[in-house]
Amino acid sequence: MSIEINKLIGEATAYDKKEMLERNKPKSWLKSVSSFANGEGGILVFGITDDDEVVGLVNAEEDAENISEAIKTKLDPIPAIDLLFKEVDGKKLIVLRVMSGQETPYYYIGDKQRLAFVRIGNESVVADRIQLKNLVMKGSGRTFDGLPSSYRFDDMAFSKLRSVHYKLLQRSFEDSEFASWGIIDENSKLTNAGALLADESPMRQSRIFCTRWNGLDMTSGLGEAIDDVELEGCVIGQLQDAVSFIKNNSRKKWWKENDYREELPDYPERAVTEAIANAIIHRDYMQMGSEIHIDMYDDRLEIYSPGGMMDGRLIQQLNPLTVPSKRRNPLLADFFSRLGLIERRGSGMKKIINTYRRYEHLLDYHAPEFTSNASEFHVTLWNLNYDGSDNNTTTDKASQEMKFIKEPVEFTKEPVEFTKEPVEFTKEFIKASRQIYKLISMNPKVSTIQMADSIGLSTRQVLKYLKRLQELGKIARVGGRKMGEWKIIDEEYEGFFDRI
Repeated sequence: MSIEINKLIGEATAYDKKEMLERNKPKSWLKSVSSFANGEGGILVFGITDDDEVVGLVNAEEDAENISEAIKTKLDPIPAIDLLFKEVDGKKLIVLRVMSGQETPYYYIGDKQRLAFVRIGNESVVADRIQLKNLVMKGSGRTFDGLPSSYRFDDMAFSKLRSVHYKLLQRSFEDSEFASWGIIDENSKLTNAGALLADESPMRQSRIFCTRWNGLDMTSGLGEAIDDVELEGCVIGQLQDAVSFIKNNSRKKWWKENDYREELPDYPERAVTEAIANAIIHRDYMQMGSEIHIDMYDDRLEIYSPGGMMDGRLIQQLNPLTVPSKRRNPLLADFFSRLGLIERRGSGMKKIINTYRRYEHLLDYHAPEFTSNASEFHVTLWNLNYDGSDNNTTTDKASQEMKFIKEPVEFTKEPVEFTKEPVEFTKEFIKASRQIYKLISMNPKVSTIQMADSIGLSTRQVLKYLKRLQELGKIARVGGRKMGEWKIIDEEYEGFFDRI
């Protein structure tokens, strides 16, 4: 009988079923109507049990009149619906199709209550404070990133946006584009999107916390975190710094061929970039006190972002390759798309999955995983080089891993090695370098004293780090001591945007 039910619900994104119309308990089914109207629409079938048994209705015509009357008197505003009769095995059913509404929130009014419901998985639940705010914005045709912020445009600098724009598009960012990009609104007020793109973004909830844990979980007992950093400021810079953090805390397996070296990274950079960019773009910035978290373990990388699927569905119950794109922050999505920092709309998860598929012939291969609930979205990327032991140097395993890269060739006798950053790349040096890079990218003429004040180190220590970075060919001083400026020549950092 499930086949018949599928014919009834068609391609509906959500549906519910009732054995009968409970006239004395209209809330039991009107909550589904409210949640469908507040979401992507859905279908409610009367005359089917929870076990998918078609029992039919005793008086379908009278029930239909009661359904119409209850919707008119107990829902505000009244959603668009279609009410149909269907007959299965001689038994009459009522199929109520509820359209996705544009005047959200749609409230149920009864029992001295005024409640808006939303769909979470296959349940209709009362909208919480954040969900209700999002419904109000949807009903007004606004999104969070397009709303005017409480910050002044004149108090903000956008050097990161300007520099990245010039680097990628080979033209200057004109002042007139602040309005066309939605950084300021029609009244010249700074929007929330503009506040997120400012060099020193004042939105504390936009931060990203990155941690490299020692072991397979946070409580493995192997000691404290190996590395950690709190990223803030322009969201474009956060994307760059987050990818750099993962690269600095990853390894590359490599082996030598006759005239070149073959490499296998822990995590494909394209997949990492896409996952972090999507977290920044699609997260719910109305959840105050909840930031993006990137947690690296020995065997995996986990990215958490506030905000579940916009339509309330659970991504783990869907095919991520075919899920349509729903943009919670369309202005941010347009910024990243214009700058070429993400793939075309709606292809984020597909790009991540397809990037990993290149490595599916590896031993212990795991495809990326996506999970969500009402308020969270999680992405898990698995370490391509992890095999559950400390010994990843066997020739046989390396030979098998080479198959995905090129046609099998005779493997050299030299064992597979793990390349690590030079010994001078300590945790403290990496952190200081990242901060120095950020300061230089914002102001190439920044002084050593300014660096020391900003980083919180002594001038002597900053000079030591600057000297070491110059020796390693990571930065260079162009011009004299007083009138010159710093230039970043570290390909792992400055070349990031060229690679994506």
